Amino acid sequence: MQIQEQIASGKTAIGIEFGSTRIKAVLIGEDFAPIASGVHDWNNRLENGIWTYSEDDIRGGLQACFADLMRNTEQQFGVKLTTAGSIGISAMMHGYLAFDAEMNLLVPFRTWRNTITKDAAEKLTEALSFNIPQRWSIAHLYQAILNQEPHVGQVRHFTTLAGYVHWLLTGRKVLGIGDASGMFPIDPLTKSYNAKMCDMFDSLTQGTAVQQKLITLLPEIVPAGENAGVLTESGAKLLDPTGTFGAGVPFCAPEGDAQTGMAATNSITPRTGNVSAGTSIFAMAVLEQSLKSVHREIDIVTTPEGAPVAMVHCNNCSSDLDAWVKMFDGLLKAAGAELTKPQLYDLLYGLAAEGDPDCSGIISYNYYSGEEITHLQAGKPMLLRNPDSVFTVQNLMRSLVYSCMATLKIGMDILAEESVGLDRIYAHGGLFKTPLITQPTLAAVLGTDVTLMQSAGEGGAWGIALLAAYLNRSDRSETLRAYLQNRVFADQAQQTVSPRDADTAGLAAYMKQYSEGLAAEHAAVSQSS
Repeated sequence: MQIQEQIASGKTAIGIEFGSTRIKAVLIGEDFAPIASGVHDWNNRLENGIWTYSEDDIRGGLQACFADLMRNTEQQFGVKLTTAGSIGISAMMHGYLAFDAEMNLLVPFRTWRNTITKDAAEKLTEALSFNIPQRWSIAHLYQAILNQEPHVGQVRHFTTLAGYVHWLLTGRKVLGIGDASGMFPIDPLTKSYNAKMCDMFDSLTQGTAVQQKLITLLPEIVPAGENAGVLTESGAKLLDPTGTFGAGVPFCAPEGDAQTGMAATNSITPRTGNVSAGTSIFAMAVLEQSLKSVHREIDIVTTPEGAPVAMVHCNNCSSDLDAWVKMFDGLLKAAGAELTKPQLYDLLYGLAAEGDPDCSGIISYNYYSGEEITHLQAGKPMLLRNPDSVFTVQNLMRSLVYSCMATLKIGMDILAEESVGLDRIYAHGGLFKTPLITQPTLAAVLGTDVTLMQSAGEGGAWGIALLAAYLNRSDRSETLRAYLQNRVFADQAQQTVSPRDADTAGLAAYMKQYSEGLAAEHAAVSQSS
């Protein structure tokens, strides 16, 4: 009855996150626990050499996901979902959505997965003395300028996927500071785009088709906890074409999936960090002080409050592992056996835990797309093994798990050399739904304790729901750090795993062969390009 009253009276918050393979909506109550959820599966497509999702994919996926949330809420509690206390939108960071003055999309959405901006990223990194990865929005814009693409002169606004969906629903061109930090560098003192670097970019683009100063093209930054707009009548019709869910609900600033992951794991204070693993994998380490050097493998982004964060982002994580699982599923069905998807993953992860710590020399390269950390412009999944390798499903599956984190380890070793200290590392995301093998492996990769919270499986949709709930806090002076620590996570159950000697030694042997075999991966990619 209490939950029914919260739903009916709007004492709830809704978080919607656009992940790489799934859009998820979560409805939370006054105790921050999920009440109901909705999902819609989708996936990017490689069209004309560009990883993309169409506008119809985005709009239709939003509607399907929200309809599932409304349906599940009513089925579970007998109450229609007609309003909420607040809403938040999150999505994959980076990428390029460019619009003209009437907010018409000028070119198909270029996602974070694309590695087509090498020249721009290198030129900007050198000019700004700040690492600009290929997936960052500003790299995509500058590459389009360098390529003299016809649409450049028409650009009047560019943003991320979260910013675009937020605009569809509220009419406001805004971002949270974390998502904005993946578009263009942030000044940690002013909590806004770095003004000096904006001027430097304008100097670089003088004489080109760009007509405006960069700052006029970027989304406005709205701080965490401040109103970032309300659901408009047109936004409500888009969200729920049935007209059941009404307009007027306030929105928090849209955020990136990295920031919602930090919120979902209470890792936004210095010396805390988290690892999010799904289609991509990335680690976030909240810094006490600036890094000594610029590293092409390390992004500097921010927490939802604007504190500097070192980010190790790897484009490839579970896609190759998922492909192998799908193949095994086909084999079982051909043999007349059938397991549900969760049962099959549990079985195969359990077998991976039985594999040799070094995978008996079976080395997997999970590159579906390019990877900046290992300097690959494109991907081609590959499996190598020695003639005397013990080629069992146990060793194969363990190698596939290792491959999900191998590139991450290369980046994290750089942070270790920079003496970046971490007291707590939290893991979350789809890879940790069955933590039997993945959690100990990550502990070996990082060389430190890894903690899974009870809420680890909820992911970024829950994280953005928490940021939406923070919008309606009673004490307006309460910081987000205090809000998460004292209200959301005060009694959160958690499980911690320490690195095991056998895993650490086995992973070290695996990584030695992995590094030696990268030349073969580079050769395979170069021959197919």
